[in-house]
Amino acid sequence: MKKQLQVWQLISRSLGEGVPVMLLYVLESFGSSPGRAGFFMAVNARGELQGSIGGGIMEHKFVEMAKEKLKADEYYNKIFKQIHDKASLLFQSGMICSGEQSNLLYRIKEEDYEAINQIISCLQNNKPGTLKLSQNGINFSHEVPDDVGSFFVVQSELLEDWIYEEQIGFKNNLHVVGSGHCALALSKIMAEMDFYIHLYDDRENLKTFLDNSYAHQKTVVNSYPELKTFIPPGEGSYVVVMTVGYRTDDIVVRSLMDKNFKFFGLLGSKKKIEKMFSDYRKEGINEELLKKIYAPVGLPINSQTPEEIAISIAAQIIQVKNEVLK
Repeated sequence: MKKQLQVWQLISRSLGEGVPVMLLYVLESFGSSPGRAGFFMAVNARGELQGSIGGGIMEHKFVEMAKEKLKADEYYNKIFKQIHDKASLLFQSGMICSGEQSNLLYRIKEEDYEAINQIISCLQNNKPGTLKLSQNGINFSHEVPDDVGSFFVVQSELLEDWIYEEQIGFKNNLHVVGSGHCALALSKIMAEMDFYIHLYDDRENLKTFLDNSYAHQKTVVNSYPELKTFIPPGEGSYVVVMTVGYRTDDIVVRSLMDKNFKFFGLLGSKKKIEKMFSDYRKEGINEELLKKIYAPVGLPINSQTPEEIAISIAAQIIQVKNEVLK
């Protein structure tokens, strides 16, 4: 969210100072395009920039185009299709990574100022909202579409009548249960991504709990079964259990295993996991519930330190989050 906020703040500041500024936005993408739908950046007439639409020669070309268009005192709103293949006869981006994307170049108008400041407030307060771009400019709504995280483009063949909508703000929630050294390292990594981080522990004076400045929300629970009411299911919910030991891990897993999360991971050694799951099977707990748990959590990269463990978990979460892109 910080990077998105910086782009909108540059736009707002430029408007406030009377400096012409251009919004560059990836409206749609296919294949191995370096710029994905929702990537965006700003360029002002002073040459200041924030954000990215995919990098490389393609981004450089559009940044220079934006600077050139800003020299003219006129409204500008145009979509450019880019194909990342030098064999293509049309719309070559100059890149060879394959895939394609459609980039919008839009010169910000004074009339957009209110919507832009609403977007900034939304991001600063960790609230969701809906950004709408069209040939008429920028609009913002505090209402959020049912399909969380969706974005789409509707356009005429001549690109004269189109609309783009995207939910902004945090689309994913990471619930970290337990606040030791691994939780601190994981929170630090995930804070750089599109995750609102919730941290839970039953030890309010734990140093690593107090030191965790990366979590957006920290909750001290009286007992871990309370998590059943605190952590909601859903496609935007990711859960990692890493409490102080076997007993509390077991309590948390039993409290949450019947919920459907996008990701449910449990930290621990293979021996610990085998014993825990063996006990569950003996009790007759449905095998399908156990199959949903990533245990031991994290990609198998022989992690040793809390930081390495956090990287392995973060990588696995990203793998699951982006599975639709495989």
